[in-house]
Amino acid sequence: MLRTNKPSLELLFAQLGLANSPAAIELYVRTHQLAANQNLHDAPFWSRSQRDFLISHLVQDDDWAIWIDELNQQLHMDAYKLQIA
Repeated sequence: MLRTNKPSLELLFAQLGLANSPAAIELYVRTHQLAANQNLHDAPFWSRSQRDFLISHLVQDDDWAIWIDELNQQLHMDAYKLQIA
């Protein structure tokens, strides 16, 4: 029987070629915060293939889109805090 892993934030990081331990994800999120008006897929730190992956799965609105949305929220956390303050 073929097992497939359901998408998760850890698997999203792995798919993007990034370290995916909880500590690595936390560090990445802290050090890659985006401005409120910055689209996730337009962030300067993505490679072309990473950007294409993000866009294609958001457009398809598949199982990855949920985790891409989660990453988007986490990378905008500082911007959200500024808007609330």
